Amino acid sequence: MRRLLARLISAALLVFTFLWTGSQMRQAGQKDSLQADEPASQRRTFEDAAAIKKPIDGVIVVGKLRSEDTDWVLQELPEYVSLLSPVRLALESLMSERTLLRWQHAVYTVDDPTAPLTVPQNKGRESNVYLQYIIDYYNVLPQTIVFLHSHRDGYPAAWHNEFPDHSNVRAVRNLRIDFVQQNGYANLRCNPNPGCPAEIRPFRQPADHDRSAEIAFPDAWRTLFSTEVPDVIGAGCCAQFAVSRDQIRQRPLQSYMNYHKWLMETTLPDDVSGRVMEYLWHIIFGRDPVYCPEMAQCYHDVFGI
Repeated sequence: MRRLLARLISAALLVFTFLWTGSQMRQAGQKDSLQADEPASQRRTFEDAAAIKKPIDGVIVVGKLRSEDTDWVLQELPEYVSLLSPVRLALESLMSERTLLRWQHAVYTVDDPTAPLTVPQNKGRESNVYLQYIIDYYNVLPQTIVFLHSHRDGYPAAWHNEFPDHSNVRAVRNLRIDFVQQNGYANLRCNPNPGCPAEIRPFRQPADHDRSAEIAFPDAWRTLFSTEVPDVIGAGCCAQFAVSRDQIRQRPLQSYMNYHKWLMETTLPDDVSGRVMEYLWHIIFGRDPVYCPEMAQCYHDVFGI
């Protein structure tokens, strides 16, 4: 009860502050309009000031083919949110850290060399785009980076997305940025199947030659990390996740360039090299080889459910 009362008092103070500030800004604006020739488009309104109070410093990175429609990223996860009224802004900023997130967009078209964002060659599936973005922007990364596939939702194309409608939009809107910043890495799939607890066993005996990525894993690991190959690797599929800038920078830029070089030069088929990378991302971003949080805890931590 005390906590609720404290929140209500804080909300009231915020509302009062915003309304008073708005009044002062309107008065100043009226005065300026009589004295100054500053264009109206350059005057900061109260709503503008409020809207930039708490932005998300984040980007959504997507790889696509020319034939794929990714307009949903721009339309439903927009760079700029609608401006809020002062009262609603005060209440929402009090209750949720997710109120005024703004998303930059980095949509790479992998089979169009003339696209604004593209890759040197269409190889390695989504891993190519993810690594290319990190390499391109390593020194100017935003605080939060979300890596997504090109499909919005639906079954079977987006079968691996969470929520009943398999919606990437819903996943990003519910994403707890505070958890991403605290944990460094958040897999956007909490369902442990497939991937957990032991998707890759590099030394399985007898070897299962239907598991092409598993067969390729030891050599890939030694090339990429030059360390002892783990006996077991497990994580929820399917290479959609959010990472903090600080976590990415735990590894030097050269490491990501080396990973990309391997991806571009390997003779493995795309589906195999892409799958190898799929089960390396959590390790690249600081998790143990087996990273399988309990499903209910994952839903709570990642999506606040």
